[in-house]
Amino acid sequence: GIGYDLVPHEPAMSALGSAHAGHIPGDSLAKGVVLTDGDSYKLAVLPASHHLRLTDLKTELGQEIRLASELETAEVFPDCARGAVPPVGSCYGLDVIIDNSIDQQQELYFEGGDHATLVHVNGAEFARLNPQAQHGSFSARD
Repeated sequence: GIGYDLVPHEPAMSALGSAHAGHIPGDSLAKGVVLTDGDSYKLAVLPASHHLRLTDLKTELGQEIRLASELETAEVFPDCARGAVPPVGSCYGLDVIIDNSIDQQQELYFEGGDHATLVHVNGAEFARLNPQAQHGSFSARD
């Protein structure tokens, strides 16, 4: 029930590379970063043009967390290419925290599970994809 468009692009191996290949601003591409507290996984969502500030994220969540390994991420997202994690945790049973800078975007794009397709949605539709998401400030522009 979500309105979206698919945007094919030349293969790229990073979120920012996908933004460039898709001719969209890095601030408009939402990337997912898988985290773990040792018992469960969470998904942090931030713009491709930003980097994660893990200390700030730990403060926002109120718990110790670390980046999940590539192997752990592949286990959580078995239907996705390595490094092409869609920022839609509810589809995978994950709690989600979205950086406040994502909320400022009227149009958003994200990896469609591969390195050659972006999904385009408006900001309201993206919010519907992550209805229970927590929001906070935990990223900084690269």
